[in-house]
Amino acid sequence: MKKIRFDTRDTKPKLYWLLIPAAAASIVIAALLLTDAQKHAGAVCVVMAALCLVAAGGLLHALRGQLRYNPYSYNTIYYTGFAIFLFFVCIGYTQTAFRLFLHPEYDVSYVLHTLLGSAKNYMFWTFPFLLVFSCALCISNISLIRHEGKRLVNLLGILLSFLIVAGDVFLFAFDYMVSGSQTEVMIHELIANPAAAIYLYFECMLIGTIVANVIVVRYEPEKDKDFIIILGCGIRKDGTPTPLLRGRIDRALSFAREQESSTGKMPVFITSGGQGRDEVISESAAMKQYLMRQGVPESQIVEEDRSTDTAENMRFSKEKILQINPDGKIAFSTTNYHVFRSGLFARRVKMRAIGIGARTKWYFWPNAAVREFVGLLTKHRVKQAVILGFLIVCYVVMTLIAYK
Repeated sequence: MKKIRFDTRDTKPKLYWLLIPAAAASIVIAALLLTDAQKHAGAVCVVMAALCLVAAGGLLHALRGQLRYNPYSYNTIYYTGFAIFLFFVCIGYTQTAFRLFLHPEYDVSYVLHTLLGSAKNYMFWTFPFLLVFSCALCISNISLIRHEGKRLVNLLGILLSFLIVAGDVFLFAFDYMVSGSQTEVMIHELIANPAAAIYLYFECMLIGTIVANVIVVRYEPEKDKDFIIILGCGIRKDGTPTPLLRGRIDRALSFAREQESSTGKMPVFITSGGQGRDEVISESAAMKQYLMRQGVPESQIVEEDRSTDTAENMRFSKEKILQINPDGKIAFSTTNYHVFRSGLFARRVKMRAIGIGARTKWYFWPNAAVREFVGLLTKHRVKQAVILGFLIVCYVVMTLIAYK
């Protein structure tokens, strides 16, 4: 399989073409239902399954294009998460089609109810994965607490695990709490389906974030970089890098030496990190000293010692790079769980940079990944609110149609 090259495309992938198969499917479905809805219900399900499969394929194709345009984008998360969801909807319609072909007497309303129940069915089908993920998250958090103590931030993984499992269990149990008239069933569904839609959205975001981060971490950039930005993350009391920061420096150093060995070109290191109130020197200075002890000449190191967070790391490092070589090719080194969100900050300051990830201890990664996921949820609130609101409205409207 040919390797996808990141950040080599200048135009964003478009999804407008999906309107063509959607319009064609709508025309075919309308014709079938108007001709003989009961007789052609199975065929309608086949068309819906095909449409979902085409849409899922379209999102995966857009994902490939997005990686070539900008891998560090919320679109990468959305394309991945909702492509998986549409694939499961396709399976649901395929099952319903077989049921209707085998039992022609079944009501045509199965067509709508399959779509109406898609969010709850997705939760059911993915529950084994989420249960395993939640158990692994709890185990890693227990190990993290044993190594680093009881702190609120170290409990995030356990809290998320509880919410994941509790949400599934609640909705499954809630389905057994309804009986009576069609109006009562409708009211029940008006609660359950929007709740499942909310759960669906955050599950797609979670899965999409995990996959997106795995993709960018496993990618090995081309060995043609002029600069490598090393993102700071705290130093010891004696002014030496912590193991986490040392991992980032060593990863950058390893990449630079491989590049020099294969191309003869040694990149310039941008050590990026300011001085905290409890730090004896800046993180930038600590990284510089470490690099020089590893044999890197001082002329190959540029200090950026003003930044206090990842956003400033990227902004101030870009200013340093523009002073030296505005057309230089850039990589940045950080811990594996932090690559995707760091790339988002790089693109926010209009800097094209490819990330390389340093490994961290197994028990630290899941909890840190959860923090990154929560951090991603706090950005682009309007865009996320629009998508989530659209999902909720769709399920409410479908519920009203189905029961009215």
